[in-house]
Amino acid sequence: MTSDEGGNRYTVADIDITRPNIARVYDCFLDGKDNFSADREFVRQALEFAPKAAMSAKNNRAFLGRVVRHLVADAGLTQLLDIGSGLPTQGNVSEVAHAIDPTVHVVHVDNDPIVYTHSKALLTDSWTTDIVVGDIRRPAEILADPDVHKLIDFGKPVGLLLFAILHHVTDDDEPGRIAAQLRDAMPDGSYLAISSLHLPGPELPELRAVTIEGEKLLVGTLGSGRWRESEEIRGWFGDWELLEPGLVPLPEWRPQPGAYIERDENYHSFYGGVARKPAR
Repeated sequence: MTSDEGGNRYTVADIDITRPNIARVYDCFLDGKDNFSADREFVRQALEFAPKAAMSAKNNRAFLGRVVRHLVADAGLTQLLDIGSGLPTQGNVSEVAHAIDPTVHVVHVDNDPIVYTHSKALLTDSWTTDIVVGDIRRPAEILADPDVHKLIDFGKPVGLLLFAILHHVTDDDEPGRIAAQLRDAMPDGSYLAISSLHLPGPELPELRAVTIEGEKLLVGTLGSGRWRESEEIRGWFGDWELLEPGLVPLPEWRPQPGAYIERDENYHSFYGGVARKPAR
């Protein structure tokens, strides 16, 4: 049995390896090793439907790295709140941040028992990094969590990271409301980074139709997953100032000089951007 200081307890029974799991499937797409046969079978089916689906996950991980490097090295942030962190695979938020500045405070948040237990086992510096149990659908609980407040000072700018998480929030749970509640809790000078599955526009009818079919596979197997239009994703940033180049396909967000960008059928399926909260 495993428990955290807040009294949350998880047993082996809490970890169902017979059904695919969002965090483990993502790990599998990233060529990780923290996944089981059910996760790999889902990935196999997904690749039959969309042969380059794994590239989306890898593009998202590369986007995460570029964003975190910008926030720490260029914007000078010293604290990051990573909601929906997933398994701590190679190139995770705290790893990228601490390669630049080992003193940066990072709080990972996830509602998955396997993510929590695995992350706790790997965290080596409780002075700068922690993982807490939290569900993005209940943002007030995350914002009030005492373990979050041990490392995050909401009187100073925060990097709020929502990588590949809001597309797992259903319309009924109102991702726009959730994003607004999180934004309102951040002090001036904070940054918000979002990546999300993106529904191609009507100008790409064939790709749009295929994407809608892919959504059915994701929801039917993993239980959640929603491709959304650009306008809705952009709305999650509220009135914060979008940094250049705005909300774009992930490979287009400040790529490394000379980087090759493959504009295939996968190109329009994942969008991301970063915004800054201006002084009021």
